[in-house]
Amino acid sequence: MTDLEAEKRAAAIAAAAEVGDGMTVGLGTGSTVAHLLPALAERHLQGLRCVATSPATATQAQELGLPVEEFSALDSLDIAIDGADQATPAGWLVKGGGGAHLREKIVAAAAERFIVICDSSKAVDRLSPPIPLELHTFGLDATLHRLRALGDVALRDAPTSPDGGVIADLEAPINDPASLAAVLATDPGVAEHGLFPPFLVAEILVAEGGDVRRMRPADFV
Repeated sequence: MTDLEAEKRAAAIAAAAEVGDGMTVGLGTGSTVAHLLPALAERHLQGLRCVATSPATATQAQELGLPVEEFSALDSLDIAIDGADQATPAGWLVKGGGGAHLREKIVAAAAERFIVICDSSKAVDRLSPPIPLELHTFGLDATLHRLRALGDVALRDAPTSPDGGVIADLEAPINDPASLAAVLATDPGVAEHGLFPPFLVAEILVAEGGDVRRMRPADFV
């Protein structure tokens, strides 16, 4: 196991310890969550109800014996745990490297506590592009034309999302994440973008070597 993989595992174990019997849990997507699922399964908690943000997570969780159900059966979650591509001290995130950011943001917003887990390479002083996007297929060329006023947009050579969206990446400066997020949110062709604001985040667990550093909203500046 590489140093970064060991850090991912350390952050995942710390986050798994936050889950208790009978909780409703949102499971994220990605390489760090791949360490979370076995750490959670090893705790043998009773009465868990889990929602997965991607088919890949659902499959891995079920193979480990974690109960996964459709989100339509729940109207809120006690906790959601997910990784991040980038996380700043101010609590801003870039997510969506795996193309699941629409579902990830829905799950994060539904959770009483959204905990982010990452290795030391994902902790950054400021966000940098690309910004993952999920785009509606209807009027896609017109949407791309508008977005290119912000920067270069590249469609990923990837399947559409589980909700039928086209996955793309925007190369635009992120000098003011809040302003850029607001612009992207107003474009009707953008189903969702990968900028996650601090108000969604309860805690960020950053593994650095053998230690796990916790950043909470009170620390965000």
